[in-house]
This record gives sequence, C-alpha cells and structure tokens, in this order.
Amino acid sequence: MSRALCCLVGVLMLGAAGAEDARRSGSEFMSASTQAMQRDDTLNPAMLWISGGEAQWGAAAGKSGKSCASCHGEAKEGMRGVAARYPAFHPGSKVTIDLGQRINMCRERKQQAPALRPESEELLGLEAYVALQSRGMPVEPPADAGTRASAARGSELYVRRIGQLNLSCAQCHDQQAGKRLAGSTIPQAHAAAYPIYRLEWQAMGSLQRRLRNCMSGVRAEVPAFGAQELVDLEAWLAVRDKGMKVETPGVRP
Repeated sequence: MSRALCCLVGVLMLGAAGAEDARRSGSEFMSASTQAMQRDDTLNPAMLWISGGEAQWGAAAGKSGKSCASCHGEAKEGMRGVAARYPAFHPGSKVTIDLGQRINMCRERKQQAPALRPESEELLGLEAYVALQSRGMPVEPPADAGTRASAARGSELYVRRIGQLNLSCAQCHDQQAGKRLAGSTIPQAHAAAYPIYRLEWQAMGSLQRRLRNCMSGVRAEVPAFGAQELVDLEAWLAVRDKGMKVETPGVRP
C-alpha cells in the first residue's frame, strides 16, 4: 500500500473511530466582523453571485433549449447534498471531476451549450448556488475506488515540497496553522466553504484559484485551471473535511 493510500485510510479510520476532532473551519480564524458577514446572507457579498446562479438555473441554454431545472427540477430538492459529494470519479470520462467541471459537462452534453469559462461569474454563480443547497450538511467524499485513488494522489501532492521556496501545503496549513503570515492567520486546510468571496479579491473565487495562488506564492509552476493535479488536491481536501459542514458561500479575508 502506498504512503498516500495509507494516509487516506488513516484519515478515514480516524473519522470513523470518533476520535477527538481538532479540525477547525477557516471561518474560526477570521475576525468577528468577517464571521458575521459570512453568517448573514443579507451582508454576504457572495449572495450576489448566487442570485445570478439561481437565475441561470432556470434559464434555457444551448441548442437543446433546456435549463438546469428541466432535468433536475427545483435546486432546493434536486441538488440537496450534491456538492457535499464532490469531487467524484466520473466513470464515463474515467477521471475525477469537481463540481464546476460537472456543471460544464452537463452544459456541453445535455444543454448542447458552450462550457462556461473557469472563474467566470456565470460558472462561480452556478457552482455556489448548487453548493448552497448543501449548506449545513456534512462533507461526504465518495468511497469508490476512482475517487479514493484521486484523493491518494492529492495526499502525495499535499505533502510534496514545491517551488523555489521548497514548501508544501502541509508545512503551512498543518505545522504552522494558527500562526501569522503577512498579517493574516494561517488557517488549517479545509475547503468546505468554497466557492468563497474573498475580501482581498473583491470577488468570488473557486478552490482551484486559491490553490493556484498558493502555488504561485511559493514560486512553483502553476497548473492551468482544470488540471488533474488540482482536482486530486481538491479530492484530498474533501477527505480531510469528511464530516465537517458545508459552509458555502464562505467569506474570507
């Protein structure tokens, strides 16, 4: 058994054993004012994107003339719990995909419409609107072999030193969590609030954007949006989040 797979199994067994949970959401590392902004939908700037996503949900698109609702019905019912189960292995494509990729797959294959551009307001709005329907539910990464293999690869990437600074994700978010870096508190690596509105960005952003920012920060080669290594990292973060509550839409500094 590989080191990554052993680590994956260990994390799953820890959750199953009901050991004391030392995990803390990124929201716990924020100021009281930012926490309040996330809690109150009337203050949360992300709700503007979600409003756009809700409009798209019911709008016909592509040559099929179908909307998301044409197949899935009301999102509050049809999408309940869906975001909590992504990334997930897609048997037809034989790769693990995240929620944004699943949305684009539906657009291309079912609606016969062009894929939405990564980090576009349209894609982030739809992804956040779908994820909102799982808010408060526990993260439940799929247990199939394909998704587990992807998470195992992500586990290896998480501890791998990269870039000119020769740092890994684990060195910052496990070993240094709670300490200060450039005026901000370093959170643990939990991703159950994405897509998020980040005050620094003054906009919504995906988990892949955050991962790419970190890679750029350690002066490493940055994969393109949609790269499989980014999805594998997302799959591993979902395993780390197993049982934690979906918070989307999150707000971060």
